[in-house]
Amino acid sequence: MKGKSTEIIGSGYAGDSRKLERYNSINPPIYHASTVLFEDYAELKAVGQGQYEGFTYGTDGSPTQHAFEKAMTELEGGYWTRAFPSGLLAITSVLQAFLASGDHLLICNSCYGPVRRFARNLLDKYGVKTSYFPANVGADIADYITPETRLILLESPGSNTFEVHDVPAVVKVAHRHGILTAIDNTWATPLFFQPFAHGVDISIHSVTKYISGHSDVLLGSATVSEACYERFHRLCRALEIFAPQEACYMALRGLKTLKVRLMQHQASALELASWLEGEAAVERVLHPALASHPEHAIWQRDFSGSSGIFSFVLKPEYDEQAVARFVDSLDLFGIGYSWGGFKSLVTAGKFAQSDISRYHDRWMIRLNIGLEDVADLQADVQQALGRLSS
Repeated sequence: MKGKSTEIIGSGYAGDSRKLERYNSINPPIYHASTVLFEDYAELKAVGQGQYEGFTYGTDGSPTQHAFEKAMTELEGGYWTRAFPSGLLAITSVLQAFLASGDHLLICNSCYGPVRRFARNLLDKYGVKTSYFPANVGADIADYITPETRLILLESPGSNTFEVHDVPAVVKVAHRHGILTAIDNTWATPLFFQPFAHGVDISIHSVTKYISGHSDVLLGSATVSEACYERFHRLCRALEIFAPQEACYMALRGLKTLKVRLMQHQASALELASWLEGEAAVERVLHPALASHPEHAIWQRDFSGSSGIFSFVLKPEYDEQAVARFVDSLDLFGIGYSWGGFKSLVTAGKFAQSDISRYHDRWMIRLNIGLEDVADLQADVQQALGRLSS
């Protein structure tokens, strides 16, 4: 007769999924596991010889994570995707995978701020030099390339200031020099821009934003071409990079409603941006889908839609106190970082990150347009604009 402790350990599931009843749920289950059991010694031996293609340990991820990664690979049109605990970690992992001491990295001037911090504090420490190019770059990227340049990191439209690159022109020059290109595709999502169709080698997302869509997930992803797979996969294995399984589940669920949500974000943001162009306090609205945007023609050529975040520049007579009055008087817009969720958000500041930006030293308001009724959002912004001169 077995002891009680042995009975407890062997009760219920006991590690044999074949004994579970079939439960055909519409979404995959979430797996919590460190140890993964093998069928027999032959499988264990195959693992040691690097010939086993299944899951070997919890750091391989789980079927839930792989389902999300497979979905992203298909949507992006790439070869392989890895999920990360955050969008920033997806970016920094790409940089670590494809750069080495003595290499040169080119980053767009309008990039996500923490990427600059990583380049300054980590890449520089390990002998990778970084320089920045204008956010509206095209074929002139050639002016910034050195013999040591190995990777060009794009973000189009740019964070906060929404400049648009001529991506095909950049890619053409990069490939002529044997340089890889990576792009942060978070703003457009795979629905509105297809990086691999334009020749980009790596596409990165802050899944936290539109793909999850509910401001309750921290997750990133990087999708690579077949040519980049071995090198990138090697880094992910070496660092045992995996993602929170609950976040992968939530992101996979969010993907199912991505198009429905994005169409509403797009329509509301474009309506509000168009209206703001006529407001007396506003000098310029920074939304690529507006005809007034400097790179509108490029956006129109390369993108199939626009998302729900944009900025506007106030006229020079307004100072920080006026900006504070505007932000604090908004009722429907939460004050907070990130974007892509169902609730409208606002941030404000002098966002331009260097003096080569066309909006250097200007006060700007950034709006994430959520899923509220656009008429209510417009009324809220209108009353807040009225407080600028109060």
